[in-house]
Amino acid sequence: MPITAFAKETITPDMSIMVTGGTGSFGKAFIKTVLDHCPDIRRLVIFSRDELKQFEMRQSFPEHKYPGLRYFLGDVRDRSRVMRAMEGIDILVHAAALKQVVAAEYNPMEYIKTNILGADNLIEACFSAGVRRVVALSTDKAAAPINLYGATKLCSDKLFIAANNVRGGRDLRFSVVRYGNVMGSRGSVIPFFMQQRKSGVLPITDPQMTRFNISLEEGVNMVLWSIRNAIGSEVLVPKIPSYRILDVAEAVGPECQKPVVGIRPGEKIHEEMITSSDSSSTIDLGDYYAILPAGDGAFIQSYIEKTGGKLVPEGFSYNSGTNDDFLSVEQLRGLIREHVELYSGAA
Repeated sequence: MPITAFAKETITPDMSIMVTGGTGSFGKAFIKTVLDHCPDIRRLVIFSRDELKQFEMRQSFPEHKYPGLRYFLGDVRDRSRVMRAMEGIDILVHAAALKQVVAAEYNPMEYIKTNILGADNLIEACFSAGVRRVVALSTDKAAAPINLYGATKLCSDKLFIAANNVRGGRDLRFSVVRYGNVMGSRGSVIPFFMQQRKSGVLPITDPQMTRFNISLEEGVNMVLWSIRNAIGSEVLVPKIPSYRILDVAEAVGPECQKPVVGIRPGEKIHEEMITSSDSSSTIDLGDYYAILPAGDGAFIQSYIEKTGGKLVPEGFSYNSGTNDDFLSVEQLRGLIREHVELYSGAA
């Protein structure tokens, strides 16, 4: 379903939504979608810690034009500030995180404080504030993690899913969405290659490397779908294509040299979003997979009955290197033109 339909079906003027990390790539795209389709929404809180980014975002989304919009400075590490921001909120979209793999290896406690303790702060605030729906953004690196960033996001995922066990009689559902590299997001490979193209050299970590690919629009669409349809306790994974790093380099700079420089600390050759260990509790929903808590057969059966989904085959895994759908060089060029700013074309 196109994003317009999801937005119209999901977002209504009586809602009160908070987006952590609201000034990031996903946050801005999500905020724009909400305001495009519901400019008179009752309350839309942009929660982030960077005052400059909030100032810049105000130029595009001023409060006088959108009376329900609130810019709230704060850090998810600060429980009291999170509690205050969450007052009156009924839907939380959690996109705030520290994300750079290499930086996490060097600064582990900073990532633990933000990605794990910050998640716990949000969960506790949701219980106190009467929030009804929570969608937390995850990453493919949280599946069988080999780096600290992925490990912190796996822990965060576990915290949000486990929170469903103690919600009591509250009308409250916690769900997680896990997807691959967002095309054109800050710090990702395509903007890096586009910048490096000027030097005539595009460094390749490993010629065999592959990654999943999703556009910002698809990521926003998935979160909207989750707000409307998620039952709670699931990690949702989209069915998306993969790309080869060499093909991305060819799409961006066919004339450039492409030396192999070796993988960085904490990197994988291929990314995996669903491991074979998850297959016994993974449900195929059509456009998405849902990973459910393992060992709870009654919940898994109930989930299948409610959603019309079906269990994946035993031993199933979802890996960027063995994916059935790969983007060609020409497809990548078209997507870069469509989704990445300042793309000037690759001959």
